[in-house]
Amino acid sequence: MKSTLSGAELRGTATFRFVGFPLYEARLYTKGGAPLDWSSDFGLELNYMRNLTAHDLVESTMRELRRTGGALPLRAEFERCYRDVRDGDQYAAVSKGPDQVHFWYNGTKVCSIKYPEIKTRFMAIFLGENTRSSAFTRKLKGE
Repeated sequence: MKSTLSGAELRGTATFRFVGFPLYEARLYTKGGAPLDWSSDFGLELNYMRNLTAHDLVESTMRELRRTGGALPLRAEFERCYRDVRDGDQYAAVSKGPDQVHFWYNGTKVCSIKYPEIKTRFMAIFLGENTRSSAFTRKLKGE
């Protein structure tokens, strides 16, 4: 993460579970490990603990975007960005300003999505006020 986000340090770590099964371990990186500041760039790593298809990732992302603030016309962009994941694979998302997020898959940059407020909309799935698990979000934020 340090090579993709200047001054990045680990802020928090949390494991997301679905019906008791761990899906991924998430890590939040902020500049200097500071508390999350939505006006600053930050990065999120997801280390997968289960096999999931790219289709599953796109569908869950679109569902969570709808649930947390309304649908976005970005299905094709996420389809371009996402790959099938296996236990041990990693995705990283790093913001660049409020309107762009870069995605890496196992250390290789795979795409960038530009869209108004995409950083807040996408990252809020994991870090916002209306996530699937407030305990997960608090741990991820290092609170």
